Amino acid sequence: MVWPHRAVVTAGMPYGNKPLHFGHIGGVFIPADAFARFLRDRIGAGNVRFVCGTDCFGSPINEGYRKAVEAGTFSGTIEEYVQANHDAQADILNKFDVSLDIFQGSGIGHAGEVHQELTYAFIRGLYERGTLRLLSTLQFFDTQANTFLNGRQVQGHCPVQGCKSEHGYADECDLGHQYQPTDLINPISTLSGTVPEMRPVSNWYFDLPAFRNFLKEYVAELELDDEIRSVVPQTIKEFLGAPVIFIKNEFYSEYESVAANLPKHVMHEAEGNKQSFSLEFENIEAREEACEKLSGAGIRFRTSKTLVPFRITGNIEWGVKSPVLEGIEGLTVWCWPESLWAPISFTIAANDAMGLPRNTWRDFWCSEDAQVYQFIGQDNLYFYGVAQPAMWKALGSRGVFGLPDSKPLCQTKLIANHHLLFGKTKASSSGAVKPPSGEDLLEYYTVEQLRAHFLALGLDQKSVAFAPKPFDPKLTDEQRADTRVADPVQKEGALLTNVFNRLARSCLYEAARSFDGYMPVGHVTEEYRLRAQSTIHEYDALMHKVELHSVMQLADEFIRWSQKIWADGAKRVSSIEGEGASTPSKERTQLLCDCFYLLRVATLLMHPICPKGCETICDYMDFDAHEFFSWNFDFDSNAELCEAHEIDTGFHKVHSLPPRFDFFPKHSSQIKG
Repeated sequence: MVWPHRAVVTAGMPYGNKPLHFGHIGGVFIPADAFARFLRDRIGAGNVRFVCGTDCFGSPINEGYRKAVEAGTFSGTIEEYVQANHDAQADILNKFDVSLDIFQGSGIGHAGEVHQELTYAFIRGLYERGTLRLLSTLQFFDTQANTFLNGRQVQGHCPVQGCKSEHGYADECDLGHQYQPTDLINPISTLSGTVPEMRPVSNWYFDLPAFRNFLKEYVAELELDDEIRSVVPQTIKEFLGAPVIFIKNEFYSEYESVAANLPKHVMHEAEGNKQSFSLEFENIEAREEACEKLSGAGIRFRTSKTLVPFRITGNIEWGVKSPVLEGIEGLTVWCWPESLWAPISFTIAANDAMGLPRNTWRDFWCSEDAQVYQFIGQDNLYFYGVAQPAMWKALGSRGVFGLPDSKPLCQTKLIANHHLLFGKTKASSSGAVKPPSGEDLLEYYTVEQLRAHFLALGLDQKSVAFAPKPFDPKLTDEQRADTRVADPVQKEGALLTNVFNRLARSCLYEAARSFDGYMPVGHVTEEYRLRAQSTIHEYDALMHKVELHSVMQLADEFIRWSQKIWADGAKRVSSIEGEGASTPSKERTQLLCDCFYLLRVATLLMHPICPKGCETICDYMDFDAHEFFSWNFDFDSNAELCEAHEIDTGFHKVHSLPPRFDFFPKHSSQIKG
């Protein structure tokens, strides 16, 4: 197990059309933040960049802005609309202790300027390497609104066979399936409520189907890596099959009448009780030609997931500008491709703010001893796991800017989480039941309670329901007020406010009571040292796999065991000393030496999860935080952190803890009376 010398951690960019609800915060940002904080402790803060920003462009922003203006809830420009939502997002991330090195936006601040520059270079690079195609395609046009429609300005039913999405948009559904606009079933314009026309437009597309063999090799490598979550290669493989059309059995005779006019294909009869037979084509162009002929014959069909040309540019005004290629002017970049290279823009902007040379971004994105970790939702794997690796590969050894000394972009490590559900459905601000916002949750829980709970949910394994008692729609008002009804969100909070808090207080109060405010320094009892070192080693391995729920479980077990060592030891020592002992016995000295050591290890393990409380423990133990949270020790004893004279005397001075002090206080709403 080897850690990289440098690392970038990214979180999926939130659209600039709304504040953040708990799905954004707990499903992506807090897991990414905990991992970034661990990496800073593990490989050094200067070697880590945790970057993200608001996704400023795309049809969700256009639609959100249009609706807000029509409803009278916003009266400014679209730029002001995005900025206001960005500011709200930045504020709540700060309140949840999300420690981003940069949070600007694809069109905001210095990062926005860098992003425009990088976008020009990226698209020109793809063009110069022969991987862009100028295609004339049909696009939705609203004759009543007199405008082309993009993305969520069109709604219908996803045409992909087996898809259960309720929201199909212009060329993708909300589950990430891609298709041609002409394949969308029952399209309706959200601007006018009318059925839009199809009109030809020209745009640049990345030749994604040309990278099928590369992607097959790429996914085969992922399958051999037991640290890659299985959902990643499984989802990527779904798009690597041949282009297929599914036709219901009832249309078989109609198919036979046009079969000879279709491009070369293989017909597969329906198997078992399946209701459709299938037509397999050699390439996507042949399938698209067949789709047109089948539609013309009135034959209904659905299509399979497969690689289709990946759209790079679009025809809406609000977007990152595309470079002029072959004299084609006035295009903007579709939000999805530019959001894939936006984290590079953020890294460059963050390094610029640190006064580093411009080309140092390559030390993080192009170096074999570096690693980029991308925390995303599983429904975005098509973009990050299919389109992105192919585009990175397409740029080749000349890299993004095409300089002679450039290096290719390294493939990233995808940390794909399953959905964080509210009730039985994916958290969505556009759903019938509105999920609580970050601000709503802070009315009932502390930040550290929520961070611990989100990290314990196990989103790496399956979709999990988030059921905060104050917002649980299944409960009555009486049940919400009944203290006998447990709140699942407070489960991990009990570890912090009761067990961990008690261990820290016990050690510091005992130092003040029996040792004049000093912590004993010396050899740790062998059994305890070995258990602690074993836990540290296991924790390190779990973090390498990014199994954050297992990290939480391991830390929970260690803290409860450590607190029991103190509680049992205190009883044993008191029985040995008897009443009226004037000086602490060697047994009491050893116990406190042991428990301060266990407290240090517990605080190190919990630092990525609940940073403020852990840093407060460090402060009261009077150690330098950089040293205290560093992994560059053998963890033999606390003497590693002490000055030479403290080791000689066997004592280290700690700060006096006020009475009834809480390192992890409960929320005011949780305090009885």
